[in-house]
Amino acid sequence: MSTSFRVLVVDDDKEMRDSLEHLLSAAAFEVELLSRADQVMRVMQQKLIDVVLCDVRMPGTTGIELQQNLKGHSTVPLVLMSAHGDIAMAVDAIQNGAYSFLEKPFDPRRLVKMLENAAKLHRLTQSSERLKDRLADLSGLDKVLIGKSQSIETLRAEILDLSDVAANVMLLGETGTGKELVARSLHDLGSRAGGPFVALNCAAVPVFRFEEALFGAVDGDAGLLKQAEGGTLFVDELGAIPTEIQAKLLRVIETKQYSPVGSTAVEQADIRVVSAGNDRFENLVTTGAFRGDLYFRLNTIVLNIPPLRERRDDITFLYSHYLNWFASVYETAAPELTSSDIATLLAHPWPGNVRELRNACERHVLASRRGACSAHDALNARQTEVSTPETLREAVAAFERELIGKALMTHEGRMDNVAQALGIGRRTLNEKIVKLGLNKDLLLEK
Repeated sequence: MSTSFRVLVVDDDKEMRDSLEHLLSAAAFEVELLSRADQVMRVMQQKLIDVVLCDVRMPGTTGIELQQNLKGHSTVPLVLMSAHGDIAMAVDAIQNGAYSFLEKPFDPRRLVKMLENAAKLHRLTQSSERLKDRLADLSGLDKVLIGKSQSIETLRAEILDLSDVAANVMLLGETGTGKELVARSLHDLGSRAGGPFVALNCAAVPVFRFEEALFGAVDGDAGLLKQAEGGTLFVDELGAIPTEIQAKLLRVIETKQYSPVGSTAVEQADIRVVSAGNDRFENLVTTGAFRGDLYFRLNTIVLNIPPLRERRDDITFLYSHYLNWFASVYETAAPELTSSDIATLLAHPWPGNVRELRNACERHVLASRRGACSAHDALNARQTEVSTPETLREAVAAFERELIGKALMTHEGRMDNVAQALGIGRRTLNEKIVKLGLNKDLLLEK
């Protein structure tokens, strides 16, 4: 084993204790020995124990009585052993919470494997409890950029440092790593937080409408530059900007001025530009597909967003967080993660990064409402198809509840922004929240 587990052996037979100490030490366990079960609680208060191996029949406190004493006071797995056991005793012990029951004499290899599995389960359970405690303590930037790995802690520190800097920032990272979350954090923590945050997904705007969408038109709606005045313009999927628009955006950045389509009037552009591209974006500059002068105007400061596969320590933590988040959205209990779930999550390559993880969590929560669901099932969308509501009214209500819940969380409860994003009036939004039974405060706690 790569990790030493500590086992507490309790047996009144000295010869048996010595034999077990020799066997388990050879298997890389750290072994603690006791001759009486009434001393177990004292030892467990002084030392971290991963598993207890205890004889059933002993003078004073028996193994069965120890099991009752530990119930509700300890999560350490208990393995009972007896030379006088029977099936009824074994079944009763396991039903009352014992990890397993062994009859003497037992196979040494089976004992070692059983204790190792019990100890591993205990460590995973402890990790899960620590995750829950940490989730409860999340605050500030931790609520947005979730994780405890060194790379994500460094990124949070960089965001805090750069939030009040006027320079343009370029975010580089794979799809699904959370570049828009980083951009919003730079905006929300800076001096422009009182101004608008406007996102432009360059890949989603048709080429023939790009100029009008960005600069606006004389007889049309205000462009995104106007909408972002005094705040931040987040330019996502930077490589998809049409070539003819790149020169015009460069002039905006250099002069802080622009003209709407069809107008000679000059508008001021008091904006900060945060841009984002994938981890291969620099190749576009090298091949000439993206203007080098614009690139160097946008990348005054570059932040690299780490992919999830390089943040292995955060995977289980993130999965637990989003299970609780979606459980609150769908008003159900969050599924408990098993040791098998955790092993599946750590083995998965996560090509879609945090976005893929969020989607898996949502499927996990939805499937768990209908019965048991594992992380393995959640990662395979075909096995966890969401059940269709029986009536159109139920389907519409479910869709509205999901859409409004996500909008409330995205805009952090700012009702005017939520209403605008959904394309409905503020009064209509309030009525729907009440009608659908959405708990706004609960949603915003996640």
